[in-house]
Amino acid sequence: MKVFLHGVPETAGIWDGVRARIDDDSVALSLPGFGCPRPDGFTSTKDEYVAWVLAELDAIGEPVDLVGHDWGAGLTYRLAAAHGDRVRSWVADVGNIAHPDYVWHDFAAIWQTPGDGEAFFAAQRETSTEDQAAGYEAMGIPGPYAREMAAAGDEVMADSILALYRSATPNPHAHWGPWSPTSAPGMVVHPTGDPFSDATLAREVADQLGARFEVLDGAGHFWPAEAPDAGAALLQRFWSSL
Repeated sequence: MKVFLHGVPETAGIWDGVRARIDDDSVALSLPGFGCPRPDGFTSTKDEYVAWVLAELDAIGEPVDLVGHDWGAGLTYRLAAAHGDRVRSWVADVGNIAHPDYVWHDFAAIWQTPGDGEAFFAAQRETSTEDQAAGYEAMGIPGPYAREMAAAGDEVMADSILALYRSATPNPHAHWGPWSPTSAPGMVVHPTGDPFSDATLAREVADQLGARFEVLDGAGHFWPAEAPDAGAALLQRFWSSL
């Protein structure tokens, strides 16, 4: 079973194109609060999301091939390192977020600042869905999924994003590191057009985790939606090599 984890501010739908191009059974999990409700008492910290994914993997009942993008990648690094028996293999992008020297991007800095983060999302909710979708399209996201992302951006998602990012200061490594080679084989993917990825730091994280390092030429940050053919082909080559 292939299990896919999305990122921020996304929904599980970002994986639809990739999943349609692979041969095996798969599921894209919807993280609580991202286009779906949150369980009672769920406060959206990074460790709560890890525990939630572990419960989903337990329900599947067998080691899976786990693939994470953006914050889904951050969760994947933690799961592969701390719970390697739950995965047969793992793949994740933006490896730099797991590096000890990682500094959060400008959006994250806003979201992690009390007051500023709330004001950011309040202003976003005053922007029409059409205008938000147009902004996502300008970032390279295909129209149908750009509209899905924009429509999903409600107060629950905003609250989830703020809590998630504020649980990960100064960076995820400070809470989850240091890393050592994972028991399951892994691969760190660097899309060459991703402004949120750093090839040097990502390669160092791959080395720390004992994983392969592969580039996805020409793809941007939202590569699962932007470049599903190339993304699926890269994943299939990795899985076939195991």
